[in-house]
Amino acid sequence: MLQNIDTAIFFFINHSLANPLFDKFFVFITDVKHWILLYVFLWLALLIKGGRKGIVSAIGVIFLIIISDQISSHFLKNLFERLRPCNALENVRLLVSCSHSFSMPSSHAVNNFAVAAFFGRLYPKSKTTIYVIATLVALSRPYVGVHYPSDIIVGALIGFLIGLYFAKILEKSKLI
Repeated sequence: MLQNIDTAIFFFINHSLANPLFDKFFVFITDVKHWILLYVFLWLALLIKGGRKGIVSAIGVIFLIIISDQISSHFLKNLFERLRPCNALENVRLLVSCSHSFSMPSSHAVNNFAVAAFFGRLYPKSKTTIYVIATLVALSRPYVGVHYPSDIIVGALIGFLIGLYFAKILEKSKLI
Protein backbone atom coordinates (compact mmCIF):
# COMPACT_ATOMS: atom_id res chain seq x y z
CA MET A 1 0.00 0.00 0.00
CA LEU A 2 2.72 2.53 0.96
CA GLN A 3 4.70 1.59 -2.14
CA ASN A 4 1.61 2.31 -4.27
CA ILE A 5 1.21 5.76 -2.69
CA ASP A 6 4.93 6.45 -3.12
CA THR A 7 4.76 5.40 -6.78
CA ALA A 8 1.66 7.52 -7.41
CA ILE A 9 3.30 10.60 -5.89
CA PHE A 10 6.49 9.83 -7.85
CA PHE A 11 4.54 9.78 -11.15
CA PHE A 12 2.71 12.98 -10.18
CA ILE A 13 6.04 14.76 -9.67
CA ASN A 14 7.77 13.05 -12.59
CA HIS A 15 4.93 13.37 -15.14
CA SER A 16 2.17 15.76 -14.04
CA LEU A 17 4.49 18.59 -12.99
CA ALA A 18 6.60 18.22 -16.14
CA ASN A 19 7.16 21.33 -18.21
CA PRO A 20 10.08 22.81 -20.19
CA LEU A 21 11.03 25.33 -17.46
CA PHE A 22 11.12 22.71 -14.68
CA ASP A 23 13.00 20.33 -16.99
CA LYS A 24 15.85 22.82 -17.31
CA PHE A 25 15.74 24.02 -13.69
CA PHE A 26 15.63 20.61 -11.99
CA VAL A 27 18.24 19.06 -14.30
CA PHE A 28 20.50 22.01 -13.45
CA ILE A 29 19.93 21.94 -9.68
CA THR A 30 20.18 18.15 -9.35
CA ASP A 31 23.71 18.17 -10.77
CA VAL A 32 26.20 18.20 -7.88
CA LYS A 33 28.70 20.30 -9.79
CA HIS A 34 26.22 23.21 -9.86
CA TRP A 35 25.25 23.44 -6.21
CA ILE A 36 28.62 22.40 -4.89
CA LEU A 37 30.09 25.59 -6.37
CA LEU A 38 27.67 27.59 -4.25
CA TYR A 39 28.71 25.65 -1.17
CA VAL A 40 32.42 26.13 -1.91
CA PHE A 41 31.85 29.88 -2.28
CA LEU A 42 29.95 30.03 1.01
CA TRP A 43 32.60 27.86 2.68
CA LEU A 44 35.37 30.24 1.58
CA ALA A 45 33.34 33.22 2.79
CA LEU A 46 33.07 31.58 6.21
CA LEU A 47 36.83 31.09 6.35
CA ILE A 48 37.65 34.62 5.21
CA LYS A 49 34.91 36.71 6.84
CA GLY A 50 33.36 34.46 9.48
CA GLY A 51 35.80 34.95 12.33
CA ARG A 52 36.35 32.12 14.79
CA LYS A 53 32.77 30.83 14.44
CA GLY A 54 33.12 30.80 10.65
CA ILE A 55 36.41 28.92 10.69
CA VAL A 56 35.16 26.31 13.17
CA SER A 57 31.87 25.81 11.30
CA ALA A 58 33.71 25.62 7.94
CA ILE A 59 35.93 22.84 9.30
CA GLY A 60 32.96 21.17 11.01
CA VAL A 61 30.89 21.06 7.83
CA ILE A 62 33.64 19.11 6.05
CA PHE A 63 33.39 16.36 8.65
CA LEU A 64 29.59 16.63 8.58
CA ILE A 65 29.40 16.01 4.83
CA ILE A 66 31.91 13.16 4.94
CA ILE A 67 29.96 11.41 7.70
CA SER A 68 26.46 12.09 6.32
CA ASP A 69 27.49 10.91 2.85
CA GLN A 70 29.14 7.75 4.16
CA ILE A 71 26.14 6.89 6.34
CA SER A 72 23.80 7.42 3.40
CA SER A 73 25.78 6.03 0.48
CA HIS A 74 27.64 3.15 2.08
CA PHE A 75 25.50 2.04 5.00
CA LEU A 76 21.81 2.89 4.59
CA LYS A 77 21.53 2.32 0.83
CA ASN A 78 23.02 -1.16 1.29
CA LEU A 79 20.76 -1.80 4.27
CA PHE A 80 17.53 -0.93 2.40
CA GLU A 81 18.60 -2.20 -1.06
CA ARG A 82 15.74 -0.36 -2.77
CA LEU A 83 15.86 -0.14 -6.56
CA ARG A 84 15.64 3.31 -8.08
CA PRO A 85 12.37 4.08 -9.87
CA CYS A 86 14.28 4.45 -13.15
CA ASN A 87 15.41 0.83 -12.72
CA ALA A 88 12.14 -0.53 -11.31
CA LEU A 89 9.29 1.23 -13.13
CA GLU A 90 8.20 1.65 -16.72
CA ASN A 91 7.43 5.05 -18.29
CA VAL A 92 9.74 7.07 -16.06
CA ARG A 93 10.67 10.47 -17.51
CA LEU A 94 14.40 10.10 -17.05
CA LEU A 95 16.18 13.44 -17.46
CA VAL A 96 19.60 12.37 -16.13
CA SER A 97 21.50 9.11 -16.17
CA CYS A 98 20.12 6.33 -14.01
CA SER A 99 22.61 4.87 -11.57
CA HIS A 100 22.44 1.23 -10.56
CA SER A 101 23.15 2.16 -6.94
CA PHE A 102 20.30 1.82 -4.49
CA SER A 103 17.70 4.51 -3.95
CA MET A 104 16.86 4.73 -0.23
CA PRO A 105 17.73 7.26 1.12
CA SER A 106 18.56 10.01 -1.34
CA SER A 107 22.13 11.10 -0.60
CA HIS A 108 21.35 14.47 -2.20
CA ALA A 109 18.63 14.96 0.44
CA VAL A 110 20.75 13.61 3.30
CA ASN A 111 23.73 15.82 2.54
CA ASN A 112 21.81 19.01 1.73
CA PHE A 113 19.53 18.74 4.76
CA ALA A 114 22.51 17.94 7.00
CA VAL A 115 24.14 21.17 5.81
CA ALA A 116 20.84 23.08 6.15
CA ALA A 117 20.25 21.89 9.72
CA PHE A 118 23.88 22.55 10.67
CA PHE A 119 24.01 26.10 9.34
CA GLY A 120 20.38 26.81 10.20
CA ARG A 121 21.21 26.11 13.83
CA LEU A 122 24.53 27.99 13.86
CA TYR A 123 23.38 30.88 11.64
CA PRO A 124 19.61 31.23 12.18
CA LYS A 125 19.27 34.15 9.74
CA SER A 126 20.30 31.80 6.89
CA LYS A 127 17.75 29.13 7.83
CA THR A 128 15.02 29.95 5.30
CA THR A 129 17.34 30.31 2.32
CA ILE A 130 19.34 27.17 2.97
CA TYR A 131 16.24 25.03 3.66
CA VAL A 132 14.65 26.26 0.40
CA ILE A 133 17.81 25.25 -1.48
CA ALA A 134 17.91 21.84 0.22
CA THR A 135 14.22 21.27 -0.55
CA LEU A 136 14.62 22.19 -4.22
CA VAL A 137 17.62 19.88 -4.60
CA ALA A 138 15.68 17.06 -2.91
CA LEU A 139 12.56 17.63 -5.08
CA SER A 140 14.72 17.52 -8.17
CA ARG A 141 15.44 13.84 -7.59
CA PRO A 142 11.93 12.42 -8.25
CA TYR A 143 11.36 15.08 -10.91
CA VAL A 144 14.35 13.83 -12.94
CA GLY A 145 13.31 10.20 -12.34
CA VAL A 146 15.93 8.79 -9.99
CA HIS A 147 14.28 8.73 -6.53
CA TYR A 148 10.92 8.02 -4.96
CA PRO A 149 9.40 10.75 -2.76
CA SER A 150 9.94 8.59 0.35
CA ASP A 151 13.68 8.43 -0.51
CA ILE A 152 13.92 12.20 -0.24
CA ILE A 153 11.70 12.43 2.84
CA VAL A 154 13.74 9.81 4.70
CA GLY A 155 16.95 11.41 3.42
CA ALA A 156 15.85 14.86 4.57
CA LEU A 157 14.98 13.55 8.04
CA ILE A 158 18.27 11.66 8.42
CA GLY A 159 20.26 14.62 7.15
CA PHE A 160 18.39 17.02 9.43
CA LEU A 161 19.17 14.87 12.49
CA ILE A 162 22.84 14.47 11.58
CA GLY A 163 23.25 18.20 10.89
CA LEU A 164 21.50 19.18 14.10
CA TYR A 165 23.66 16.74 16.08
CA PHE A 166 26.85 18.20 14.59
CA ALA A 167 25.73 21.77 15.34
CA LYS A 168 24.95 20.83 18.95
CA ILE A 169 28.38 19.22 19.30
CA LEU A 170 30.03 22.46 18.17
CA GLU A 171 27.85 24.54 20.49
CA LYS A 172 28.64 22.33 23.49
CA SER A 173 32.35 22.27 22.67
CA LYS A 174 32.53 26.03 23.31
CA LEU A 175 34.65 26.38 20.17
CA ILE A 176 32.14 28.84 18.71
